[in-house]
Amino acid sequence: MDDSKALHVEGILVFCAIEGVVSVFPNGKKQLHTTRSWDFMGFPQQVTRTSIESDIVIGMLDTGIWQESDSFSDEGFGPPPSKWKGTCQSSSNFTCNNKIIGARYYRTDGKLGPTDIKSPRDSLGHGTHTSSTAAGRLVRGASLLGLGSGTARGGVPSARIAVYKICWADGCPDADILAAFDDAIADGVDIISLSVGGYDAYNYFEDSIAIGAFHSMKNGILTSNSAGNTGPDPATITNISPWSLSVAASTIDRKFVTKVKLGNKKIYEGVSINTFEMDGMYPIIYGGDAPNITGGYDSSYSRYCYEDSLDKSLVHGKIVLCDWLTSGKGAIDAGAIGTVRQDGGYSDNAYTYALPASYLDPRDGIKVHRYLNATSTPDMNRKPKAIIKKSIEVKDESAPFVVSFSSRGPNPITCDILKPDLTAPGVDILAAWTEASSVTGKEGDKRVVPYNIISGTSMSCPHASAAAAYIKSFHPTWSPAAIKSALMTTAARMSVETNTDMEFAYGAGHIDPLKAVNPGLVYDAGEADYVKFLCGQGYSTKHLRLITGNNSTCSEAKHETVLNLNYPSFAISTKSGVTLTRIFTRTVTNVGPAISTYKAVTAVPSGISVKVKPRVLSFKSHGQKKTFTVIVCATVDEGVISGSLVWDDGIHRVRSPIVAFVSS
Repeated sequence: MDDSKALHVEGILVFCAIEGVVSVFPNGKKQLHTTRSWDFMGFPQQVTRTSIESDIVIGMLDTGIWQESDSFSDEGFGPPPSKWKGTCQSSSNFTCNNKIIGARYYRTDGKLGPTDIKSPRDSLGHGTHTSSTAAGRLVRGASLLGLGSGTARGGVPSARIAVYKICWADGCPDADILAAFDDAIADGVDIISLSVGGYDAYNYFEDSIAIGAFHSMKNGILTSNSAGNTGPDPATITNISPWSLSVAASTIDRKFVTKVKLGNKKIYEGVSINTFEMDGMYPIIYGGDAPNITGGYDSSYSRYCYEDSLDKSLVHGKIVLCDWLTSGKGAIDAGAIGTVRQDGGYSDNAYTYALPASYLDPRDGIKVHRYLNATSTPDMNRKPKAIIKKSIEVKDESAPFVVSFSSRGPNPITCDILKPDLTAPGVDILAAWTEASSVTGKEGDKRVVPYNIISGTSMSCPHASAAAAYIKSFHPTWSPAAIKSALMTTAARMSVETNTDMEFAYGAGHIDPLKAVNPGLVYDAGEADYVKFLCGQGYSTKHLRLITGNNSTCSEAKHETVLNLNYPSFAISTKSGVTLTRIFTRTVTNVGPAISTYKAVTAVPSGISVKVKPRVLSFKSHGQKKTFTVIVCATVDEGVISGSLVWDDGIHRVRSPIVAFVSS
């Protein structure tokens, strides 16, 4: 069976008994895991680039693209690279160019919503945002109505974009994901970027993304996946296949704050992305004092400003104080002019609303509430008033840290493979946007903008995709595993004080594209290695043959424990208080100077001991491989402890995390 055509979905999703079917699962839907960031990463505009960058094609599996954006102008671009075999599903409202060289859309069931556009055109904004983050051109003076002003750019602005629209207003059907992988492989993309995932992790061959990523890996294409947005609870990461790159989201050193000034001249600082400028003070009312009684609501509902819970006659034209971080629809429907929200939730990323809004810490929220109580008297001159200011940018000295919403490890399917793999900027990212929708996409929001600021692991994923494409432009023959290894082993260590979930939050660390181009050594792996891993995980020969398309068998010789998968990190799960010893076997390939000597440097806390054999690796040629073992003995009472192994030649520091944790 031709690998590039191995993902046809008709049989896969229907009949499990038919030969050639890998696995059968319901045709569910995945969800979108929806420019200071590149400079913050130490990746400025002036970095060294190769001419090959313009031949690199990033396949964006997302909501489509807004082709008219300045970020996708093809001015100065030559024709697509000769390797390109893709097509453009043009229509009356969409055409490709020499920047967007391919575009397809998928909807197997044919069901479209009222806001969906039957073409590769983006009506949601998500795909436009991710595409411009990865490969958008330099656009000076970009901003969201004055916020985040600067030069918007992708990581590889000379690269080409191929669009595969798999996501619609109601989600991303599995059948369409598989079909898009099939086409992207056949079309000749170099990197696949997929900011999509399920709410839960599935076994590898019950997950359309894992299946597609396996086939892309077989064809030399790395798939970059978003980790998910259901953190910070443990084991919430959903894209966990070892043959793909799983990317967490972290902050940059810019954040947006929104001040609320009361009639008593007190000012409180909250977080939001507020582009509105109010023309003066407005009356402010507490939601709990304005229940929609005729609708059957009391203050226990209206205090949270739930939909329909507010009395329009009391709220109309006022700012409403709410005790919960909601979408703001309840306030808008009641006619509020603005909303101040307060609760004890996370405030490490800013939300955008369809009306003036600020999200306060509860310590400040209670002060606003006291002000309302103190001034709500019959004396009209003392009626409570407030103004919500337009947001301003401030420097976040604590950056980078992994944001609360970013899904965490441990890996819920194979706990002894560390996930996520690394982290990249995913908070308050400015990038291109569709003009078929508004800033929020909410009813009543009339702001149509060319650039928007949003957050999510969906935003961190294209940063990693671009970094992978950048490496590919220097090393076009490197395998997906080699590129992934380079990104992981050169990632910057992160503070455990601001990242208390440690490696389960950030994996190997914060991405550093410049260092990743010259990693020194790489942990390489290919289809045969993952086949051995899958056999060791208990997959049958029948399923193995169906996925590989050849006569591979899961004989004893093919079985391999997870400990020996040539992965750039080390993980041990154990029971509380139990001392466990594990022996890992790894092989590194020299991609640095031909003559080089690396020494093993370990750093581990109490509770872990590590022995490396041999402790010195001497290379005599470029491409030479050396195998070593790592013996880890760990005793963990609770939580997680971690250290690292670094191979150091005096120039390169090839770092791998070592993590031991108590499994549930």
